[in-house]
Amino acid sequence: MKYAAAFVLSSLTLAMGCASDPPPPPAAPTATAAPSTPPAPPPKALEKPGDIPTQSNINISDEIRKACGITDTEAFFAYDSANVRASDKVVLKKLADCFSTGPLKGREMRLVGHADPRGEEEYNMVLGGRRADNVKSAIAAEGLSAAKIATTSRGKLDATGSDEAGWAKDRRVDVMLGK
Repeated sequence: MKYAAAFVLSSLTLAMGCASDPPPPPAAPTATAAPSTPPAPPPKALEKPGDIPTQSNINISDEIRKACGITDTEAFFAYDSANVRASDKVVLKKLADCFSTGPLKGREMRLVGHADPRGEEEYNMVLGGRRADNVKSAIAAEGLSAAKIATTSRGKLDATGSDEAGWAKDRRVDVMLGK
């Protein structure tokens, strides 16, 4: 009987423990500001060492310069790697006007991007293409239909430079009459 009383007492204790109110649920986490992470930077432009912005240029053919009234000093202008500078818009506007309403109305403009001989062949083909495409976009923004502008790249195929002065001449976009 002693065992029976102990058994009943422990059963009651166990039952009372199970029947008690359950512990309160953990408090919901309060909203805390997540640590602010800066936005990812835009993809780095394809640039290479020695691609000095002030030593690149756009070369406008003699035929176009004469037809459009572009002076020799306007025919070559710098741009930042593959980016056309805002200060070059005067010449781009002259080109757009000449091809849309001027003497070369109805003709196609051809832009050929070039790179200096340093770097991989594929890289330089892409860079030359980006240069030509950026000049195309800038001229189209000045009023010439993009459909009238063809772009291509020669990459480093025509490069002749062997030092910084020569490489600077290799980094260019040629502006020519299309077919």
